[in-house]
Amino acid sequence: MRAHRSLFLCLFCALATVSLVHGQSQTGYISIDCGAPLKGIERDIVTGISYTSDDDFITTGVNFNVSKEYNYPKNPNLPYVLADLKAFPQGNRNCYSLKPSDAKDSLYLIRASFMYGNYDGGVNEKALPEFDLYLNVNFWSTVKFKNASEKVFKEILTYTESEFLYVCLVNKGKGTPFISGLELRPVNSSIYNTEYGRNVSLVLYQRWDIGYLNGTGRYQNDVYDRIWSPYTPVSWNSIRTTGYIDVFQSGYSPPDEVIKTAASPKSEDDPMELSWTSDDTNARFYAYLYFAELETLKANESRKMEIWWNGSPFSEDPFISPFEYSTTLSASRSFTGDHLISLQKTEDSTLPPMLNAIEIFTAQSLDEFSTAVEEVYAIENIKSLYKVKKVWSGDPCAPRLYPWEGVGCIYNNNNHHIKSLNLSSSGLQGPIVMAFRNLSLLESLDLSNNDLQHNVPEFLADLKHLKSLNLKGNNFTGVIPKSLMKKWQEGLLALSVDDKNRCNSSSCQEKKKNNMVVPIAAATSVIVLLVVLLIIWIILRQRKRGADAGPGPIPPPGKRRFGENAGPGPLLPSGKRRFTYDEVSSITNNFNKVIGKGGFGIVYLGSLEDGAKIAVKMIKDSLSTIPNVTSSSSSSTRASKEFQTEAELLLTVHHRNLASFVGYCDDERSTALIYEYMANGNLQDYLSSEKAEDLSWEKRLHIAIDAAQGLEYLHQGCRPPIIHRDVKTANILLNDNLEAKIADFGVSKVFPDDDLTHVETAVMGTPGYIDPEYYRTFMLNEKSDRSRLSKKIYLT
Repeated sequence: MRAHRSLFLCLFCALATVSLVHGQSQTGYISIDCGAPLKGIERDIVTGISYTSDDDFITTGVNFNVSKEYNYPKNPNLPYVLADLKAFPQGNRNCYSLKPSDAKDSLYLIRASFMYGNYDGGVNEKALPEFDLYLNVNFWSTVKFKNASEKVFKEILTYTESEFLYVCLVNKGKGTPFISGLELRPVNSSIYNTEYGRNVSLVLYQRWDIGYLNGTGRYQNDVYDRIWSPYTPVSWNSIRTTGYIDVFQSGYSPPDEVIKTAASPKSEDDPMELSWTSDDTNARFYAYLYFAELETLKANESRKMEIWWNGSPFSEDPFISPFEYSTTLSASRSFTGDHLISLQKTEDSTLPPMLNAIEIFTAQSLDEFSTAVEEVYAIENIKSLYKVKKVWSGDPCAPRLYPWEGVGCIYNNNNHHIKSLNLSSSGLQGPIVMAFRNLSLLESLDLSNNDLQHNVPEFLADLKHLKSLNLKGNNFTGVIPKSLMKKWQEGLLALSVDDKNRCNSSSCQEKKKNNMVVPIAAATSVIVLLVVLLIIWIILRQRKRGADAGPGPIPPPGKRRFGENAGPGPLLPSGKRRFTYDEVSSITNNFNKVIGKGGFGIVYLGSLEDGAKIAVKMIKDSLSTIPNVTSSSSSSTRASKEFQTEAELLLTVHHRNLASFVGYCDDERSTALIYEYMANGNLQDYLSSEKAEDLSWEKRLHIAIDAAQGLEYLHQGCRPPIIHRDVKTANILLNDNLEAKIADFGVSKVFPDDDLTHVETAVMGTPGYIDPEYYRTFMLNEKSDRSRLSKKIYLT
């Protein structure tokens, strides 16, 4: 394909040579043919601009050609820049790095070109790719296509803030990003000004060449290499002149082909109207109108016009187009919805309005901050020296959703900073380079499992914020510097190194002694904690022993049926409810969400009419009524007894550290107990989750005390005492404030006589939590619960 294109170019060699004489100087131009297979320079015969491949601007991506049906020779007018492209199937963000020739704070036009051309064989036009463009760290535009042959151009005017400009393609999960061409053009910084100064970029919305019917859109004498789209409605007359027009006075310097054509309404009394619609409530538009009088007016003729934008004046006074030179008027507006720019002749004008060209931009605010320059240089140096294979391009930390792989950042209202760097298993070779020293706010550095060599450098100890350093799995010689070892010994640094590098023989002996401090301190803390808990337990027990207060006697299970009167007043305490099966099904949304499973039932999340969340425990003998749940008959009889036991206990015991009872269901189809909902679930699941890392020793102690107080109330506050028989972390629930409440009385046992010290019963409970004495003798007493609680405290 390139051979055919080269032959085609040779036929126009003479024409191209002549064109260069009159073409733009290309000083400061960067012109990239993205995806070009060879590193070299090719010249576009239409514009006379020389393009190079993108080898020096990006290290990622895969080169492709558009399919034959969209390429030359079937499409002979296709610019060769659009005939190939570079796609980026790897990484979320791939960036071109452009280094303008001018100094910082210069104004540049940047244009990105795209044509899908079915390069990947994707024939489904409904699945055309869509992706985002970013300039440096700020959003530029979204790229999407109507069909495979559509040519899309994205253009932006921006000031440089640093030595490099990054044009980034971001994959947002709607197809592989790609790009066909990328161009940078220096622009006179005295034009395209806004009231926001250099705090905004201008994104091209539309650029129209008014009145030129056969324009190519791109002209060699346009010093800024803009693309002008021909636009002449049928209700307008096209006007053209061959006379001289000075286009350089205003600084905007439109090309001759653009300024020497214009249009005016066919009906002299009609206005010229240009309209568009915006859905963006925050969009601020800037319009630049180009005028030059193309006709020699007679003494009694005049062309005077008023310009309006959505009903407000574009300029203060009526406007008269200058003769033999061009001028540009600009204004800005913020409107949502329809925009209308209208040019109308004044009452004393003999000729209708005339317009040569118009440019419309939207302001793009530069809200995002970039990474500190010295840190960018440092990590770019690291990338270059180690030839890092990761998709690292553009700013390391921004946009915030797309930082570099393995890089963690601190986001401030000024510059961002790198706080963590993970280069483990990245194929690094050689010494640890000085560039790491310039990552001054680094907190975590992982260089493990590479081929790093030589000595571990002393300067790593100078990183004041470094808290974690992993150097395992490398080939360092010598020992770790004393300054690093000191920070580790003082607990200021988590240091991971191979044993051979840790220390010499004498210091290792000292280290081994120091290593004993941590386990000894930990063991001491556990012993102290257990002693404190034991003292609290004894105090609480002595305080309650002998107290006569508390609920009345509880008949042993089986002496009365659930539903029979248990004494004066209603069966359920005030505020408790009896629910039907249909009500239970409704408040659980047809048993939609399971939040727990016990030995004799499944617990579902529910919600009452007032929005209060509840937990509904369905007893196993009723689970057959629930969709997609089966119940084994072997446990149904026992589950029914458990329901009766638990319900009777819940009716009579009330304590801040026991699960609160809301109501029950006991009809022909189901039996269920309804409790208050505990937002943090049970202690077993909480300790197994990531939340446990934030659970302080003080809070763990409070949880243990809460559980002890609940259990102590069952033993000492109830008459007769109640033995839980299944104390475990799964039966200790946590509310929003991490206050513990004991639940699941399903296997509880009531002492028939206050004076009895034990009762003989079948062993029940969860293996691993059962008191060994109870398991061996079948003799149940308060020690059975305390044994389980002590194991729970140990786990907590």
